[in-house]
Amino acid sequence: MPTVLTFGARNLGAGITEHFAGRGWDVAAVARSQETVDKLAERVPGALGIVGDVTHPDQVAETAFAVRERFGSLDLIVNAASPGRRPPGPFGGGPLLEATPEAFEAYAIDVARMAYAFLSAGSRSLKQLSGGGTLIQITGGSSRRALPGKGPWAAGAFATRALAQSAAQELRPDGIHAALLVVDAVIRRPDSDPSDELAEEEDVAQAVDYLASQAPTAWTHELVVTPKGDTWTP
Repeated sequence: MPTVLTFGARNLGAGITEHFAGRGWDVAAVARSQETVDKLAERVPGALGIVGDVTHPDQVAETAFAVRERFGSLDLIVNAASPGRRPPGPFGGGPLLEATPEAFEAYAIDVARMAYAFLSAGSRSLKQLSGGGTLIQITGGSSRRALPGKGPWAAGAFATRALAQSAAQELRPDGIHAALLVVDAVIRRPDSDPSDELAEEEDVAQAVDYLASQAPTAWTHELVVTPKGDTWTP
């Protein structure tokens, strides 16, 4: 039975975990707080919930080892986690002439550090524990183009894309499929009304599933999902 490990057990990460559990996979997910792990257990009975932080490479590696020991396999690792801190001020950092160093640290440096920790430790874990598998980093539309008022956020997202591209090329010879999944959308919350301008958790989970199911003869290394009613900018 295949196994998936998802970092970021809140919201989207929980949705991905639920999707693969429904497909019969063994599932494990990591969150920064026990409260989130407890909520995951209610939503996905039987899921292995682990308290940890994806920004620490050693914790990524230790978690991967624990999951491999528990289930006997590790086939897919996904990072759906968000940055751990949000500074005061507008989301994304605000206009550059007003953005503070603290905002740049949180939105650019922290985001890039998280992607580095996940891709670096995740790739080592798959190579050592499984000798193959799929590694998926999820990011937002700012990895494709910067928006006014969100320059620091775009800097972190652009760095995430660059790291994922490097990982994809480096890991191919080892039989590891590394991919960037760009969710160029706002994901609908359970208490929100359906809208053509919002993405659904399940749609994103199916995109993860699609990437994980690909054969080495036709790997996708970057996939962008955009809802029908959103304004799409190439």
